[in-house]
Amino acid sequence: MTNPHLSFIILTFNEELNIRRLLDSIAPLNAQTCVLDSGSQDKTLDICQEYGVNTKHHPFINHPRQWNAALTSFEISTPWVVCLDADQIVSPQLLMRLRQFKDEHYADLDGIYFNRKNYFKGKWIRYGGYYPKFLLKMFRYDAGYSDLTENMDHRFQVPGKTILWKEAYLIEENLKENQISFWIDKHNRYSDLLADEDLARRGGQINNLVRPRLWGSPNEHNAWLKKIWFQLPVYLRPFLYFSYRMTFQLGILDGKTGIIFHFLQAFWFRLIVDIKIEEKNSINKIYKPGPLKFLITFLSLFLIFYIFNIVHIAIITPGGYYSEFADLHLNYISSWRKFSISSTAGILKSLGYLVHTTSYGLTVKDHSGFKIVYSCLGYGVMSCFAAFVISFPSDLTSRIKFLLFGLAGIQVLNTLRFVLLAIFYTHKRTAIDHHDLFNYSLYLTLAISVYTWTNYYAHYPAKKEL
Repeated sequence: MTNPHLSFIILTFNEELNIRRLLDSIAPLNAQTCVLDSGSQDKTLDICQEYGVNTKHHPFINHPRQWNAALTSFEISTPWVVCLDADQIVSPQLLMRLRQFKDEHYADLDGIYFNRKNYFKGKWIRYGGYYPKFLLKMFRYDAGYSDLTENMDHRFQVPGKTILWKEAYLIEENLKENQISFWIDKHNRYSDLLADEDLARRGGQINNLVRPRLWGSPNEHNAWLKKIWFQLPVYLRPFLYFSYRMTFQLGILDGKTGIIFHFLQAFWFRLIVDIKIEEKNSINKIYKPGPLKFLITFLSLFLIFYIFNIVHIAIITPGGYYSEFADLHLNYISSWRKFSISSTAGILKSLGYLVHTTSYGLTVKDHSGFKIVYSCLGYGVMSCFAAFVISFPSDLTSRIKFLLFGLAGIQVLNTLRFVLLAIFYTHKRTAIDHHDLFNYSLYLTLAISVYTWTNYYAHYPAKKEL
């Protein structure tokens, strides 16, 4: 006898590696099973025919639209449906709950969230915000619908009450992703969908169907997180997201495979999306980032770069936080100082001066000299400049060129300062130190640049109209 309480709907496309596992996992339920395929060229449909599954075809645009088509393509006779992807498996715990499920016991509900366990290359991704992860996968057929405001992340919505099955696990493991090239190709396609969605939101073409709430249902909570995400500056948010997952959400505890997954999914993929947002926006001019967002991005990046240098100096300097490995193999600060000393000495020797160098500085016969402490290298000024250029809303190629030339220019100016100090510096006390004077001059130049750009940008639309 066919299960009178629930049916299954499944999406497929070349799923011969995955679909048999799923069909085996739900076979004991003896439930109506429907598959909407988008043009499989492998044995997917043969396997479905072997299991007596009802199949139909619909061309694929994106997951939300495909699920919308799936919910209207089949004649479902049960009050509830369970909507699954082909790479998902019903666990024994979830199978038991579904076996015991009766419609009359859930008369006041519209939907049930399953707790997903996600696997990557055979590894359970337990940390980094991936577990517990609740997905609305089971709902009343006449109440649930696919959220078409999404391009990639398909999400079902229901108007009424929902509950969580916290220990009824839905296992998700795409065996095709054991080949990393498949994962990269798939997410490269997804990045286009997400970039288009992001631009549509920025252009006011998309409105959320669900009210964002921090303490609401899983769907409301996800909407709240996405609202924050869309407000974060592009290029900065992948770094923040990856760092948050690795530290606060303990992603580092997932081991080598897990860390690779978090890097690819949280950083690489999101960075590709942001690059495509900029590329697409440069063509279509859908939105123009405002001065406030630029300043927030600039100040945030400056703080990140500056603190990174301070922390690095702390671990390469003998003392409380000293790391011998970092000092021997990752000490770019020391290499930077050696380069500054050797380049300065080279210029002085070419001018005919007799120079004696040490690990910390140099002296010039019959003249002066200097010692370089780490703060003399100009990492603060360079951090400020790099943050400004990266945040500046111009095309990526121009920013890269400007960044490289600018950093080289700052280094050249600093080297010229060292040359002048070696020849003319005296230890006579003055009202202001040469180090401070140099930094103040560069900071002032950058501040004027920031002010000029923001002032111009604020009036740009008006100028363009004239």
